[in-house]
Amino acid sequence: MPPNQKPSNPLTHFDAAGQAHMVDISPKPDTQRRAHARGSIVMAPATFSLVSEGSAKKGDVLGIARIAAIQASKATSSLIPLCHPIALTRVTVEFTLDVESHRITIDVRAETFGRTGVEMEALTAASVGLLTIYDMCKAADRGMVIESIRLIEKSGGASGHWQATALHP
Repeated sequence: MPPNQKPSNPLTHFDAAGQAHMVDISPKPDTQRRAHARGSIVMAPATFSLVSEGSAKKGDVLGIARIAAIQASKATSSLIPLCHPIALTRVTVEFTLDVESHRITIDVRAETFGRTGVEMEALTAASVGLLTIYDMCKAADRGMVIESIRLIEKSGGASGHWQATALHP
């Protein structure tokens, strides 16, 4: 299928017979691809203090969660069955701490130069980063809530630029 032609079925991981398959990216041109994903975890005030002060028994929670997120981005094709393995050129992970709501937000930006996007890598990284925080803090707070993991923005490829709007909360 030519790169500019949209498939009749928008679920590209299924063939005409409805069978799952890996999308053929061979006709696509190599372009710069970027994705930004975000999610958050809300916790009890005491747990938030342990993380923000770096006094958790298991050490630097956010430092370890950052490494876990980066590792997860590189392992995405092993975790999501129909994802292509891609050569990431950059992955950044930032945390924002909101003292009033006891919320930690993770922002992941992933980049590559290739034939397929990096949305799944950014989303996987955000998910695993938050799960790592949960794992490291669960002894203090099993009631933490991971929420709102989503794509914020993507660019590159035939579909071009996309950014989350109020219609996609």
